[in-house]
Amino acid sequence: MTEVTRLTAVSSEWARLLERLLYLFPPVIGVGIVGVLQDAEPGVPGLQQGLILFGTFGYTVLTLGVTATVVLDARRVRRQPRASGNWRPRVWLYGGAAVLSPAIAGVIYLIQRHRQFGTPSGWSGWWIVVAISLASTLFGIVAATVALVFAMPGLFTTAVGLAGAIAFGSFPVAIHQDAAYVSTERTNWRPNPGFYLGVAFLSLSIPPLQPLVAGYYLYNRHRAIGTL
Repeated sequence: MTEVTRLTAVSSEWARLLERLLYLFPPVIGVGIVGVLQDAEPGVPGLQQGLILFGTFGYTVLTLGVTATVVLDARRVRRQPRASGNWRPRVWLYGGAAVLSPAIAGVIYLIQRHRQFGTPSGWSGWWIVVAISLASTLFGIVAATVALVFAMPGLFTTAVGLAGAIAFGSFPVAIHQDAAYVSTERTNWRPNPGFYLGVAFLSLSIPPLQPLVAGYYLYNRHRAIGTL
């Protein structure tokens, strides 16, 4: 076993935990947004306050988790200078950045880590979830347009809510996991999972970007390895 392989096997558990923590940011933030957007009298006493509290508490917990995980993983990487090559992550720089902006700091750390060590791959079928997310977003756009044209507020709310829930809950996870799989295949296209996770996060705050990112990714994946 090479030094790099040994380091990846020993320390990848912190990186995998970091990935899982980052996956939770969109749902937690989404819950908080729903709480803020709730009417003053939503029909369920305390629902609005409960959603906001859950979002705030969850964001705080995730921030602490990402900070601790980044610091622990960076310290372990630095203890193996031969394996880490030219990348010597500054522990407290990443830790401080994670406190201020955990999602951005975590994504940047994963991008750099993947360039040095790669990312363990898993299921080869995550592209299906990316495709489902794309299809649901396109359906939501069409349904919302129809609802606006024919003044159907119920359909508009349902379409936007369904598409948003699928995108927030599955899209970042699916595209990150699938990019990890594709990056291990022998092709000319080696997508960085951390980069696509960051782009997926960005697309959630800019809705028109999500179908473009998903479509671009699926197109390049098909050209590289088909639909295996």
